[in-house]
Amino acid sequence: MTVTRVPGFIAHGMSAGIKKDNQLDLAYIGTENSLPALAAGVFTSNKLCAAPVTLTKNNLASNGSRLVGVVVNSGNANAATGDTGYKNASLMGETVAQTLGVDTEYVGVCSTGLIGYQLPIEIICESIPAIVSQASVDGGMLAAQAIMTTDTKEKTFFQEYTDDNGVAFCVGAIAKGAAMLQPNMATMLAFITTNATVSAQILQESLRAAAGQSFNKLTVDGAQSTNDTVLVLSSEKTDEVQSDSFARALLEACQSLAKQMCDDAEGSTKTVRINVKGAANTQEGERGARRVANCQLVKCSWFGKDPYWGRVASELGASGIEYDFATLSIAYGEHLVLHNGVSLIDDYTDSQRSAINNYMENREIDLNIDLGQGDGQGWIWTNDLTFGYVEENMGTS
Repeated sequence: MTVTRVPGFIAHGMSAGIKKDNQLDLAYIGTENSLPALAAGVFTSNKLCAAPVTLTKNNLASNGSRLVGVVVNSGNANAATGDTGYKNASLMGETVAQTLGVDTEYVGVCSTGLIGYQLPIEIICESIPAIVSQASVDGGMLAAQAIMTTDTKEKTFFQEYTDDNGVAFCVGAIAKGAAMLQPNMATMLAFITTNATVSAQILQESLRAAAGQSFNKLTVDGAQSTNDTVLVLSSEKTDEVQSDSFARALLEACQSLAKQMCDDAEGSTKTVRINVKGAANTQEGERGARRVANCQLVKCSWFGKDPYWGRVASELGASGIEYDFATLSIAYGEHLVLHNGVSLIDDYTDSQRSAINNYMENREIDLNIDLGQGDGQGWIWTNDLTFGYVEENMGTS
């Protein structure tokens, strides 16, 4: 159930020799008829922007927001690589275009992996004709595997929908992401396909809104990548789809992918949703949630299955938002540990303590915060900080 379940799309994944041990490291997602599909994208805001991001943005701006396909390599980010990096990204797109007999501007290029290394462009370009020619409706999962870096599992999505006017359509997707997951967007690539007929404006607006309530609601370690890219392609095979129905469908797809990324964060044992209410306004609710989510001390306490509220309260107080400890309440799930600035956990009965300890054993937990300052709300997904994360990120080899 991936991008190729959607009528009109094909894909493939293979080893080009970028990674060791013949791991899959090259993917292609394209249209079945090699005709340009309506496309939209959102990209990293990091000023150290990888060459393929710049290239794909330029192509979408110049070609009327249409793509025949996207070629993706993993194992090397092609970021901080200067003019040579941009030329290499261009060569990847040109090789796809020559294989298909289309204009180069209709090809998207994405890369993910280590920063600061030049691509082994010769072996990549040697492999591109094969991956393009072998792409099929059965290749979606291979593509999902080929874009992975430190991911331990594929991130996929497919769902069928019917809008309020009775028009049926579907959305499929694949994605990768396991670390440096900090908005705006995460260290992530996501490729979404649909057969829904919508305007270019609706496609772009719906994607941007969906990213804002999914990928931009995710932080693993507070770091932001150089390569973040989300692309959606439409084969436009349906009657016109109602814009609200399409936007809801795209949001569901993006939220599913973002949640899968959080669940697969490097070394994590806990997926945590932080819910803030009672903030002075929405912006402060979001800021408070993000401040807690990126606190290493709080994240370590989750790894230790400790429902300690002191570190949470401290981070909120340091976040610069409207704050009064006397109105602060904190709960893990339904287990209230602080109420209006008064600690409750030390007075727990044995049964209460057993219940919260059992709750902290769960893979997924909710941290619910009430600031008592107004009607503002915010939320974010995050995870704990573990030995596994440190081991994964100690070096580049």
